[in-house]
Amino acid sequence: MNKLYVGNLSPSVTVEDLKRLFGERELPVTDQVLLKSGYAFVDFPDQKWAIKAIETLSGKAELHGKVIEVDYSVPKKLRSRKIQIRNIPPHLQWEVLDNLLSQYGSVENVEQVNADSDTAVVNVTYASKEEAKEAIEKLTGHSLDNHSFSVSYILDVEGGGGSQAQRVSSRGSRGAREPDSTHPGAMGGLQGPRHGQHELPLRLLVPTQFVGAIIGKEGLTIKNITKKTQSKVDIHRKENAGAAEKPITIHSSPEGCSHACRMILEVMEKEATDTKTAEEVPLKILAHNSLVGRLIGKEGRNLKKIEQDTGTKITISPLQDLTIYNLERTITVRGGVEECCNAEVEIMKKLREAYENDVAALNLQTNLIPGLNLSALGIFSSALPVLSSAAGPRGVAPLPTTYNPFMGHTSALGGLYGAPPTLPLQQTAPEQEVVYLFIPTQAVGALIGKKGQHIKELARFAGASIKIAPSDSPDAPERMVIITGPPEAQFKAQGRIFGKLKEENFFTAKEEVKLETHIKVPAAAAGRVIGKGGKTVNELQNLTSAEVIVPRDQTPDENDEVFVKIIGHFFASQTAQRKIREIIQQVKQQEQKNQQGVATPSQHTK
Repeated sequence: MNKLYVGNLSPSVTVEDLKRLFGERELPVTDQVLLKSGYAFVDFPDQKWAIKAIETLSGKAELHGKVIEVDYSVPKKLRSRKIQIRNIPPHLQWEVLDNLLSQYGSVENVEQVNADSDTAVVNVTYASKEEAKEAIEKLTGHSLDNHSFSVSYILDVEGGGGSQAQRVSSRGSRGAREPDSTHPGAMGGLQGPRHGQHELPLRLLVPTQFVGAIIGKEGLTIKNITKKTQSKVDIHRKENAGAAEKPITIHSSPEGCSHACRMILEVMEKEATDTKTAEEVPLKILAHNSLVGRLIGKEGRNLKKIEQDTGTKITISPLQDLTIYNLERTITVRGGVEECCNAEVEIMKKLREAYENDVAALNLQTNLIPGLNLSALGIFSSALPVLSSAAGPRGVAPLPTTYNPFMGHTSALGGLYGAPPTLPLQQTAPEQEVVYLFIPTQAVGALIGKKGQHIKELARFAGASIKIAPSDSPDAPERMVIITGPPEAQFKAQGRIFGKLKEENFFTAKEEVKLETHIKVPAAAAGRVIGKGGKTVNELQNLTSAEVIVPRDQTPDENDEVFVKIIGHFFASQTAQRKIREIIQQVKQQEQKNQQGVATPSQHTK
């Protein structure tokens, strides 16, 4: 990866000439210099120095009257699917770059390189050699925002051996990083690694009057923050002109985010003291509404503990402040800089834990529901992104595709926290399922909507039949909603209903929405759901966090089916439903095998 080719050399150039040139340009001098007639090969300690040598010398340095060329040494027979693009505008958005790269083929991976450069550098892996070749031909010299791209082949270590399946597996590993490639640095708008990253960023809200101080003269302060903390810091300063506060998004490790937060707080504190514009500078953290309930904890216990442990006062903006364009709530922390920083660590720890649980639950859903398409999930609101391309209260610049501060727009999590994901469509007609969901009686009107408009739209959105059963008695605290549709429709319809109840304040800010759901199972499968000595049902409850009850005194209905009760929050309920359906399918398959086994010998006796 770090062996460079130095070309267009005069015949009179010596090894000493090359070493002297490297020394003058403050490049590490190496003994590994192989000089040939008109060219040489030079080894550098890592990719960072190799990039600096290319950018510093190629087409810019002279030796014995000839301008030299410097590039990666990749023999033609080893040129494959992987290329490197340098001199990318420092504040280019990922989506713009993704769109450009995809014009030349199927992009498997994009990773930002941590280079000592004022511009961004990325390594790109295409699906085939031909696509990589076309990208090099078309992108070399491509001009964007007054920056001319430099493009090179680089060695494809993965491509040199192993199967395509192996390569996909290594790319898909969570948090996998190449050694030199991907600590987010002071590269402006690009975030690395692009694929496979599921880190929750830290989102701050800062007074507009302090934004200038945070950026610093000629951007020196923010560059210093990003460099020292190994973070990518986006200040959305151009949006919502006249707004009193501006959001900042910090992408890094938890430690990097906390370090950057501390530095930003210190800058604001100093600016407030110097200008005497504010007596107090609280820390304000933005968090998606779906995570806040778990931060607060049952009866507010989590929040109270953080306050006690850190000596701070913490308040959270009310649900009424949420809109379809803004699903974030503001967590305001008051105290000294040290106390606020300690509170940030604890708050983000809780938010990340909730976020990672949602990641795990969604990953499980995609495995349990073959072909599940989460693209229109929108379970907590109207399926609009967290940061809409329309300028919302805290929106960022409109982009060609939806930008989500939480992750890449191709991630399956996009359906939950913003942008829609892209998953394969189901190939065969899915089986229709019936689910009985119980909601508070007072919530029926909100679910139906004016003249039935909301429930009709919900049914169209989910692709399901949704009916509200008549009440058993006038004083019944709950009403049964009957949802009929395939697994994906069930997921979307139930998710929207859970979200609607939260939005309409049928549950308090401190409560998590937990509903009771009934599904029917064949009476013959009920024992399998319970398991020997209740083992299976206990394992189900541990796995899903839902309460699963199989009443023992039931009489099977005309279809020889009984009810299973599931109580829990949305993801817990969904996971339990899918696992129970899985058990039912196994029982049916076993019955079919038994029937075939009985039929086979009878045919031979005839």
